[in-house]
Amino acid sequence: MYSNCVSYPPVSSTASPCLLDLVPTRICAGFPSPAEDLGAERIDLSKVLITHPQATFLQRVSGHSMRDAGIFDNDILVIDRAIKPRHKMIVVAVVDGEFTVKQLYQRAGRVKLQAANPTYPDIVPKEGQTIEIWGVVTSCIKQFPSA
Repeated sequence: MYSNCVSYPPVSSTASPCLLDLVPTRICAGFPSPAEDLGAERIDLSKVLITHPQATFLQRVSGHSMRDAGIFDNDILVIDRAIKPRHKMIVVAVVDGEFTVKQLYQRAGRVKLQAANPTYPDIVPKEGQTIEIWGVVTSCIKQFPSA
């Protein structure tokens, strides 16, 4: 059983700009900083999150196996299929026809998909089994309750 499997295919990202205001000061996650003038510039989230628009897809996560990598149930992943997957990258793979998100382990001729939660086992290809690396995860979009 692979916890981050989803039953729907990824959704293609849009090339349309998504312009939002960016406040030029950073927000302190520790002690608050003195207030500064709040000016804003417009940023395009598509340009920030997407390098290869024609090869980028969005997919919502289901499950908890990537918790320690900061990927939680219901997060939205930005997946770039133009990036060559490498060791330690977080990837979306197709295992037995189901999508899963895991960290790619690729050393000394061994390949496996590692969960970022110790309660989930690694996925090691069995004899005759094919694991396809579908794309590389480049971002994770989180939504917090607003009401």
